[in-house]
Amino acid sequence: MGTDWKTAIREDREAKDEYFGTNAHSPIPPEERNAFEGLSYYGLDDSYRFELTLHEHDDKETVTVATSTDGEREYLRWGEFRFEVDGEAVTLQAYKSDPDDDRLWVPFRDTTSGEETYGAGRYLDLEPETHRTDDGTWILDFNEAYNPTCAYSDQYECPLPPTENWLEVPVEAGEKAYH
Repeated sequence: MGTDWKTAIREDREAKDEYFGTNAHSPIPPEERNAFEGLSYYGLDDSYRFELTLHEHDDKETVTVATSTDGEREYLRWGEFRFEVDGEAVTLQAYKSDPDDDRLWVPFRDTTSGEETYGAGRYLDLEPETHRTDDGTWILDFNEAYNPTCAYSDQYECPLPPTENWLEVPVEAGEKAYH
């Protein structure tokens, strides 16, 4: 994202609000779109932006993840990020649905889940073009944390963050709960 990551995130949020409020494919139920005034977010915070090494697992286990509609999806546990949030050591697993795809999916819950943020948890999508640095580290930016589509309407099926990605710390960054 370069040096002006805050501008990029603000622009992404504006584009998302525009899409959610006007697009026929928005996850916001049609009867709520006219009154939709945008999503709620925490303020942008440098302390929730990390540049980290992905500790890739030698054995990429298949993990079965429950979904919001009692279904299941399978992911590969690809690697883990180790870092500190407010002085607390945490580890988050990164997953892939396709081993040939370079993108990483990092779902998580934290102590704000069900209070200030969506109860089932939030997601981070790490794209190599925008989230991997020249030296191979990854940018894990919780300011980009977003709610799954099932946070807006129960017509969607969303994978739930596995318990191994339930953090015992608050992550006061990214998207807040809808409504």
